[in-house]
Amino acid sequence: MTGRITYLDRIVEHHRARAAADARRPVDLRARALANEPRRGFERRLRDSSGLAVIAEIKRRSPSKGDLAAGLDPVDLARSYQSGGAVCLSVLTDGSHFGGSAADLRAARDATDLPVLRKDFTVDVRDVYDAVLMGADCVLLIAAALDSSELDDFHGAAREVGIDALVEVHDDEELARALAVGATLVGVNQRDLVTFEVDHRRAERMGSLVPDAVLAVAESGVRGPDDASRLKRSGYRAVLVGESLVTAGDPTAAVRALRSV
Repeated sequence: MTGRITYLDRIVEHHRARAAADARRPVDLRARALANEPRRGFERRLRDSSGLAVIAEIKRRSPSKGDLAAGLDPVDLARSYQSGGAVCLSVLTDGSHFGGSAADLRAARDATDLPVLRKDFTVDVRDVYDAVLMGADCVLLIAAALDSSELDDFHGAAREVGIDALVEVHDDEELARALAVGATLVGVNQRDLVTFEVDHRRAERMGSLVPDAVLAVAESGVRGPDDASRLKRSGYRAVLVGESLVTAGDPTAAVRALRSV
């Protein structure tokens, strides 16, 4: 890390403050999560997919670009993604910075048979249990936002309650930490944490470092089939795509184009 305050730092600070004020007992949430219905198998669906898998994202806004599709209908968009061949969904549930909600996730999941990633900032074990209770099949763990103990604890908690964990990394050190906790699903974020700009070379370099047994997902800055094809050649078996899909005039066709590479 550079020592400069990043977008991620500010967002994580907000979420840690909320977690500190949360009076709910983790043991109670864990019991409810363990009793929840079986999950759909997010990682399994990606591994079973032929060709480059697309994780299509429902995203209303971003901190750097503002509103992308503030008035989107998560039901219609999820169904459009599934029609285009999306293998999984990703749904933003952060309300303060991305305009998302648990309601968006529930609506999208209920509208399709696709596994769903809760795209949010996991900073407390209660966030993992909440993901299960809102219907998610996978939780996001951002290595840059967590120390090694937290990463290990939250990864283990996810597996215990029956959901997968996508561990997001930005560099070699974070990848090593992800592998150390036993991550089998790793996302490489192409976005620079300081500038929030996309660095396409980052994913190409990192793709060669992910072990073959680990399923590599490229995140952020996938603009279309050309980017998807380049990432596939770099070793990625899936791409997580949000902005270019929610702003597309025909999201079904946009997903289909990505799946065609």
